[in-house]
Amino acid sequence: MAALWTSFFVVALAEMGDKTQLLALALATRYRRTWTIMLGILIATVANHALAATAGVWIARLLPPSAMAWSLAVGFIAFGIWTLVPDRTPEHVEHGHWGSLVTTIVLFFVAEMGDKTQLATVALGARFASAGWVTTGTTLGMLVADGAVVFGGTALARVGSPALLRRIAAVLFLILGLSAVAGALATW
Repeated sequence: MAALWTSFFVVALAEMGDKTQLLALALATRYRRTWTIMLGILIATVANHALAATAGVWIARLLPPSAMAWSLAVGFIAFGIWTLVPDRTPEHVEHGHWGSLVTTIVLFFVAEMGDKTQLATVALGARFASAGWVTTGTTLGMLVADGAVVFGGTALARVGSPALLRRIAAVLFLILGLSAVAGALATW
């Protein structure tokens, strides 16, 4: 259960103000098909994060425990710093000939490649050695964060500013990083 809840909170907070959240807003305003956009986000996120979490579990099995502990420590601290840098809104979302569902799936899957939430999913998969729980948690976190803009748009601003949410996510990553440093020191 720790893998599920940690993954959920890390990704839900990290997604605030992220480029994929901005992409969700752009797609929702362009197509005005909220449930279709959410289904596309779900499909793309499950596929992308299942691969990422599985890669994390695989990497954790290959590396010696001390190398894995230090890699996680550095990774989480780097994610904390990276989270403080706001993303920009996508320049333009093409209508395309694929329709809103396929467009959302393709754009979200590609936009998540190398994104901080995908890399965090790799690290979480390695940390918890549970691709299933991590994928479930990160996917739910993405759906909550992206659903906020798809369904509410400006309602997100009432919850808290993107800068405040980025700071909270950064602190969470730094706490995970410091926890991983403590674990790495214990293996030394």
